[in-house]
Amino acid sequence: MIKNENIKPKIVVLGGGTGNSVLLKGLKEITDNLVTVVAMGDNGGSTGILREDLGMLPPGDIRACLLALSNTEPAMQKVLNYRFDKGDLKGQSFGNLFLAALDGVYGSFEKAIKESSSILNITGKVYPMTMTNVNLIAKLEDGTTVYGESDIPEVAKEKKVKIEEILLDPKDPKPMEGALEELNDADIIVLGPGSLYTSVIPNLLVDGVVDEINKSNAMKIYICNVMTQDGETTGYGIKEHIEGLLHHAKDLKIDAVLVNNTLIEDKGVLEKYLLKNQEQILTKDEDIKYLEEKGIRLIEGDILDSIQYVKHDAKKVSKILLDEFIYNSKTKEFKI
Repeated sequence: MIKNENIKPKIVVLGGGTGNSVLLKGLKEITDNLVTVVAMGDNGGSTGILREDLGMLPPGDIRACLLALSNTEPAMQKVLNYRFDKGDLKGQSFGNLFLAALDGVYGSFEKAIKESSSILNITGKVYPMTMTNVNLIAKLEDGTTVYGESDIPEVAKEKKVKIEEILLDPKDPKPMEGALEELNDADIIVLGPGSLYTSVIPNLLVDGVVDEINKSNAMKIYICNVMTQDGETTGYGIKEHIEGLLHHAKDLKIDAVLVNNTLIEDKGVLEKYLLKNQEQILTKDEDIKYLEEKGIRLIEGDILDSIQYVKHDAKKVSKILLDEFIYNSKTKEFKI
């Protein structure tokens, strides 16, 4: 019998934001054959300032993924996670400045990522989805057009309308060299978790990505968020999340969706998030019917973080992904 610890599937994660980096911390415990491809539309906060001032690609989500995959001293982690709290640098992340400095030294964001990957001794690889300087455009259901990732949920919240469509500017940017090849020979392709419209879907709009996902023999899994996100997925269930993906990538093949099935029992936590117009996402009958119609398998499990209830437990998610891979690969010959 092959033991689980000897199985190291190649996992490619497409996403961005906090959800992506949280998941990577768990995945690197089950495989060193790990790739993350990061959405590049971020224009808010310290990332947005560096992007505007230096003309560089957004470093924030790349930094978070590099740190999640790093194997370095805790002191280095603390330094790169540090945010200045006063002066002209208030709010700025040292890790973002570190990437900006490497970008300046080597004259290339691609080289900056490679050098920082080496310095931090990361497990796996980190790719920006594209080297094109892209921004997000949202069309809201009332006809409003919003430019820029950071403004999209804010305007949608203010107007109390849903996002109808996300576009990239410029349209159909070319993918980062090597990113599509990573998808081609993956064992598992993971979409999410993360902001549906501003982190997950933008990756699918890059030229050739959906075709490459579909051509791959990998198991393709979407990880649904634990909570709705005000301004992006207010009132959404599992069905609406999948509909959002397929609206933007109608031919996208999804084999399964992973959903948390554990109810948050702490009323204080629930009330806090209800005040933010967020609610827990749990499976409903209409979701089951929809997934059956689409031929998408529903995988449910307790994947809540036991301390911070509104995020995924990366280790629990990683174990389920590995178990699913083993289950679906019983007749295949593993390369160990």
